[in-house]
Parts: sequence; C-alpha cells; structure tokens
Amino acid sequence: MTPLQEMIARAVDRLGDDLEKLSHRIHDNPELGYQETKAAAWLTEFLDTQGFTVERGVGGMETAFRAMLGTGEGPTIAILCEYDALPQIGHACGHNVIATAGVGAGAGLAAVRDRLPKGQIQVIGTPAEEGGGGKVRLIKGGVFDGVDAAMMVHGFDRWVAHADLLGIVRVGFEFTGKAAHASADPWQGVNALDAAIQTYNNVAMLRQQVRPDARIHGIITHGGAAPNIIPEFAAATFLVRSINIDDMWELEKRVIKCAEGAAKATGCELKVVEHRDTVYEPMKRNATLLEAFRANLRTFGVSESPELKDRLGSSDIGNVSQVIPAIQPMVKIAPDGTPIHSRAFEAAAKSALAREGMLTAAKAMALTTLDLLADPSLVGKAQAEFRAAR
Repeated sequence: MTPLQEMIARAVDRLGDDLEKLSHRIHDNPELGYQETKAAAWLTEFLDTQGFTVERGVGGMETAFRAMLGTGEGPTIAILCEYDALPQIGHACGHNVIATAGVGAGAGLAAVRDRLPKGQIQVIGTPAEEGGGGKVRLIKGGVFDGVDAAMMVHGFDRWVAHADLLGIVRVGFEFTGKAAHASADPWQGVNALDAAIQTYNNVAMLRQQVRPDARIHGIITHGGAAPNIIPEFAAATFLVRSINIDDMWELEKRVIKCAEGAAKATGCELKVVEHRDTVYEPMKRNATLLEAFRANLRTFGVSESPELKDRLGSSDIGNVSQVIPAIQPMVKIAPDGTPIHSRAFEAAAKSALAREGMLTAAKAMALTTLDLLADPSLVGKAQAEFRAAR
C-alpha cells in the first residue's frame, strides 16, 4: 500500500472499537423500515464527529441522511448504509454491519481529508431495504443526482465480490366471502380462507413450471376471526422474483391468475393489491468497480469465493445500479453455511467474525473510493461500461 492508503487503513483500525460498539448498539435495538430513528441518529452523530456535513431527512424520509466530505470538483462517490431490521428476528440480515462498514469507510477517508484528491465523498443512509424501497424513493427524490458511482457491502457467510440480484414485485390478494356459523349453517357461508389457501396451493404447483432463476413465496396475512365462523375475509401477500425484469412481470400475471382461479372456485370476490412503488430491479454488474474493489480486498489477504449461482436474493441496490454504476460485494460475517434471515445469522452479526468483516470491508471501500477520486478516468471507464450494458 502507498503511505496514504496505509494512513486510511490505520484510521479505520483505530476506530475499530467505536465502530463495533455502534454496530452492537444498532443490533441490540432493531428497528423496522422507516422507523430507524435511533440507528439514523447514532450513525449521523458518528459522522458529525468525523467532520462530515450531515443532511438529515433527505428524500422526504425522516430516517434517511446524506453526509458529505470534500468539494464538488472531481468525482462524487457514494458509500451506502442500510440499518433496518426484520420483523421478529431483528438484524438477521446483518444491516448493523452494513451501516457501520459504510460510516467506517467514510471515517477512514475523513481522517486524511487534507491529503485526498479533489472530489466529494457522500455517505448516504438508505432506510427500509427490507421491502420498503428506501433507495427507490431516494432515486425519485434526486439524492443520487450528480453521484458518479456508488458502493456498499452486504453480510454473508463468505467473501464474494458480485452476486446477481433478482427483480422483485410484491402483490397482495384480499378475498371477501360471507360469514356464517361454521357448524350450524356452513352452507350459508362463502369461505374466504379457502380461497387464500387455494391460492397458496396454486402457487405451490406453479413453482414447478418456472425457470430456476425465478422465485415465488408468500404468506397468508389474515385467515379469519374465529374457528366457529366461516371466514368472510382473508388475505395473502406474495413476492415474485426473476433475474429478468420482463420475466418478473409475466410471472406476476401467472400468480394473479392463481388467485383469480381460487376466487372463482370458492365463490369469493377478489381484490388485487399491487405494490408498484417498491419494485426492486436486478443488479447491473460493473466489472470496472468490482475489479477495483477486488484489488483492494486482496491487499488485506482476503480470498474470494466463486460467484453465487443458486443463492439469489433481491435488494433496492439493484435500482441504484440501473441509474449509476454501483456494486454490492458480499462480506463474510458468519460461519460457512449460515443462512441469511435466520436466527443463527442474527447471532453472527454481533460476533468477532462480524467485526473482522466490517473493518476489512470498510477499509476496502475507503481505498476503492480513493482510487476513484485519484483517477477520474477510472470513473469514466465505469460509466462507459454502465452505458454499454443492457
């Protein structure tokens, strides 16, 4: 490493205990999407102390923020943070590590602000990744206007520079039937729960007929008021995913037909509730940014695992990658084989392995940002690749 790179890495290491305490604090106080008031406050307070100029409530969201360092001359590079938790199982996606790796990268660069090349660093806090579409709203709100490239990391059970992400759309079904006594007059009722269950079973059979890079899964969110009443209302929500956005929309149509068939078979009325404002798009690969990150990761002795072909998720970072060059490398914070969104992963997100992954990721993002500021032609190459990609 150059002397400047070494200074950045040492600055991150010096902040290691503070960053770990911040990560644990967020982990121990899980907040759902758009409710991350504590996490957003703690993260922005930390960035304040590191010399960033912090804007809170950007994009019309109370828990979003943008912290800026440097001038507008030269490239503008964004480092993204996520900090929302999952219902019931807390930080089982490791967003506490994502957030602290992001602010840690920013802090490492802030420590050498007087030596940095011209350009601006933005640490952007993005709420509600777990289905709420915070980055979608930030894009629509113009927060990424003028940003030349963006990066973030995500916790995993291994190091992987790139993972494909599936496009995803949420669709809800509300079935209305007719209440009746379930024992005395069941023939007088129209069972909305039957329609919801039949929809679930129809979708289960549909799964056999979809491509291997597609996913459909859902839950019944309302199944009735009491077992001795024929349910007059039932509801279900499904997530429909595909590696190709056009295929995703076609698959959504098939899922809707599953619900329509169930409603017709049971005699229920059906209302389809579509959530077009939180559609997540597939991840657009940017090899230029990935190689820069990989080179810095190798500096810290990290051995990267092969890219994933079967463990496919979704994120609104995909939407960002469709408007500017962006990457989301996967960082090892859990033992091999630990599934994301599990209680085991939630526990791992507060482990010594999580601290190691967080600090290494922070240093790699900081050095990658330095590379982009120091060599604007590298930013130009990433943007040219972005424009050429489909």
